[in-house]
Amino acid sequence: METTSLSRSVDGEFAPETTYLNTSTCGLLPRRSVDAVKELAEAIAAGRRAGSGDFEAVEAARAGFARLVGVGADRVATGSSVSVHVGLVAASLPSGAEIVAPEGEFSSVVSPFAVRGDLRVRYAPLDGLADAVRPGTALVAFSAVQSADGKVVDLEAVHAAAAAHGARMLLDATQAAGWLPLDAGAYDYTVTGGFKFLLCPRGTSFLTVTEEAQRTLPPVFAAWVASDDPRNSTYGPVERLSPIARRYDEPPAFLSYHGAEHSLALLGEVGIDAVHTHVTGLAARMRAGLAGLGHEAVPGESAIVAVPGLGGREPELARAGVVVANRAGSLRAAFHLYNTEADVDRALDVLSG
Repeated sequence: METTSLSRSVDGEFAPETTYLNTSTCGLLPRRSVDAVKELAEAIAAGRRAGSGDFEAVEAARAGFARLVGVGADRVATGSSVSVHVGLVAASLPSGAEIVAPEGEFSSVVSPFAVRGDLRVRYAPLDGLADAVRPGTALVAFSAVQSADGKVVDLEAVHAAAAAHGARMLLDATQAAGWLPLDAGAYDYTVTGGFKFLLCPRGTSFLTVTEEAQRTLPPVFAAWVASDDPRNSTYGPVERLSPIARRYDEPPAFLSYHGAEHSLALLGEVGIDAVHTHVTGLAARMRAGLAGLGHEAVPGESAIVAVPGLGGREPELARAGVVVANRAGSLRAAFHLYNTEADVDRALDVLSG
């Protein structure tokens, strides 16, 4: 690592065997998280425990995520996928409600609205998303950072437009949380998959809900964990749902959350500001190097670098041990705290050849 303090924080946590530039697809698990998952799996296999995991790990993950995005843990629900969280929001809207979303938005953000059939989903260019919000718009649903090309939305402009027209906002932070400083409390809902920049095992996701928005969000997937006393809510209908965001919890994938507790703790130790400085610096180096090779990347200050038309070179890079992605015809590289300048230079060296 070029940043000495960051290097000390992650020393011994990662040992990639490739030049791994694919966090936008899946983040690398820290060693501490792998150890926690293995310990639980071995205990279950040996019959050394009465259950399949500990709710203490779920609560630690909830609190760790809350700290990273600037809200109280009482505003965070835990789950397993972004689409389920978005489905809750879709279920809360009246027939005929208008949803505005960016063109080419990730499927999980828009499909739960589209499949209802009685909602009006309108798409706008990403750069014109704020201008597309109008009187009568019920919800603006969008990703803070776009999956296909890493573009960062003008959050202030969209927020101002939604406020001016009384629209609620659903922010997908899956490609942002973990490297981009965020204030989840500024949005009615945020949804975040944990297995990318949050470095959690797949099967972890987080929903934040403002207190005001919670009044109209139905807990349609309510189960025993939606109670403040889940161990005594296992038979018959739950008599009293939790008054906080916990009412939207899904039964946890314990193996995933035992790992997530430690991944989120690591990010908390490093600090999102430090990660942001590190990854945007590496991405800028990559963009400059690409320009020197005659390839123009999507401009911006994102941790994700996309080069339109270059996606076909992904297999060549893979054969050279450089892991990237081909998304919508673009070559996509994504940087995180385990990447170095040497990783950037290795990718550029292969592309130059």
